[in-house]
Amino acid sequence: MKKLVAVTSCPTGIAHTYMAAEALQIAAKEMGYEIKVETQGSVGAENIIDENDLREADAVIIAADTNVDKSRFVGKPLIEVPVKEAIKDAKGLITRALEVKVSDKKELIDDVQKIKSKERSNRTGPYKHLMTGVSFMIPFVVAGGILLALGFAFGGIYVYNVHGSIAETLFSTGKQAFALMIPVLAGYIAYSIADRPGLVPGFVGGALASTIGAGFLGALVAGFAAGYVVVGIKKFVKLPKALDGLMPVLILPVLSTIIMALLMVYILGSPVKALNDGLFAWLKSLQGANAAILGLILGLMQAFDMGGPVNKAAYVFATGTIVAGGSGIMAAVMAGGMVPPLGIALASTVIARKKFTEEEREAGKAAWALGASFITEGAIPFAAADPLKVIPSIMAGSGVAGALSMLFGCKLAVPHGGLWVLVIPNVMTNLLLYIIAIATGMVVTAIMLTILKKDVVEE
Repeated sequence: MKKLVAVTSCPTGIAHTYMAAEALQIAAKEMGYEIKVETQGSVGAENIIDENDLREADAVIIAADTNVDKSRFVGKPLIEVPVKEAIKDAKGLITRALEVKVSDKKELIDDVQKIKSKERSNRTGPYKHLMTGVSFMIPFVVAGGILLALGFAFGGIYVYNVHGSIAETLFSTGKQAFALMIPVLAGYIAYSIADRPGLVPGFVGGALASTIGAGFLGALVAGFAAGYVVVGIKKFVKLPKALDGLMPVLILPVLSTIIMALLMVYILGSPVKALNDGLFAWLKSLQGANAAILGLILGLMQAFDMGGPVNKAAYVFATGTIVAGGSGIMAAVMAGGMVPPLGIALASTVIARKKFTEEEREAGKAAWALGASFITEGAIPFAAADPLKVIPSIMAGSGVAGALSMLFGCKLAVPHGGLWVLVIPNVMTNLLLYIIAIATGMVVTAIMLTILKKDVVEE
């Protein structure tokens, strides 16, 4: 019997990671193969592949949008694809993995022949580095944001003036955790590009971006710059063999950090800060219809690829706009992200059950919880089965929800949590109107699905 091992990992480590693992396990069982899937999710690596698993494996599958260490798979046939590839066509992926050949098992894994999908060719490089940074940043954003909200809940809007109280401790701790998102984003972008040597200049570059006021955009610039600075040093700085040991512990961290400091302070920092300030001034000026248009665009982005690069771009942008008192952009993004699974759940379990198979109706029950938790990926199984009808429907609903959220002046003080965090005092501005915006988007999606989809005839 053929045996395979696999690793799945998505930027947030929540939905795609485990959906891909389940798809691979089901496909392997149906094909008569054994498979062990290691999930590198938000809680860390689970079901870890050990030496015995590797020894018996006929092929390795990596379905990931983040940087996965491949050194342990040297000498094994390996295929690497985006995480969505495993969800869409797990059987095809397994078949392709078993067709990979390794001519020389002493070669490094990067030299092993790989079969890659067309989609993969468009999503390597900068996208993968960015998503690696995002995957490490999000826990800091979520923890920090919710601690800030709890501080406001227990201590009121002026909690920061009540020194020594539990509420102020929660608030100040959340502020520190939230502030770390910029260095962490930059550090792990650099790590994705240059491996561990990229961490020091990446974190330092991110910290400098934060200090000089370059914000989220500065973190992006610092992360990529630090990674490629380290790559350049490795390529052009050559030491005698006897001094090779100095490279990782002295030359790389010190030289790369000096270069990053000079770049951020004297070259990159001021222009990026000006761009960042201009962007936020423009966003602050948006009112009424203009704000609604921005909300519409953000909602459409959330639903377009349901957790993919477009969705994550809108989300990461929104997290950078959170300030004391909340962010209208963050509110619009979360509303747009909740609507796809909620709208599908409404259609499949309540108003248009006959348009869905029994299996889809069962999945619709889970979609209620996923949507309420701001996990847009809950819509993926439905979109994969009928993309031409489902994707336009969820984009319409999300766009409406985002536009209404901005039009109503709703503001959100936390970056995640869905409906569950809205019960915390001071987290949401205009809560009732926000719920109306989400409900309206749900109904729009459900009605469009009812109109576009045909009745299912089941035997």
